[in-house]
Amino acid sequence: MNESTTPPLQATPDGGAEVRLVLRLQWEDVAALGQEAGQLAARLQRPVTLDEAASHRLRVRPAAAHAKPAAPQQTVAPSTVSSLPSRSPGDTARQAIEKITGSA
Repeated sequence: MNESTTPPLQATPDGGAEVRLVLRLQWEDVAALGQEAGQLAARLQRPVTLDEAASHRLRVRPAAAHAKPAAPQQTVAPSTVSSLPSRSPGDTARQAIEKITGSA
C-alpha cells in the first residue's frame, strides 16, 4: 500500500468485519469474478454482488494455498513461442463483458 494510514476497519452486525479497499484488476480477473458471482447466485438462488463473490472466494480458498509457494514455471525456447497480436483496452474490456454475459 502506498498510504501510511491503515484502512478503516468496521464491525458488521453478523459478527464479521469490513475493510474498504480499492483494487486494480485486469479485465480477465473481473470476468472471472463475474462468473464466480453468477455461480454463487445460482447456488444461493438470489442476486449476488461482486464484492460478495470476492468475499466468498476468499473464505472458501484453502488455507494451504496461502502458504505454498507457486510452482516454478517451465520455460519455453523463444523460437517456439509465437507472438500474439496486442489488443486494445477496449477490445479486452468488450471480450470480458461478452464472457460475463455469455453473448458473443
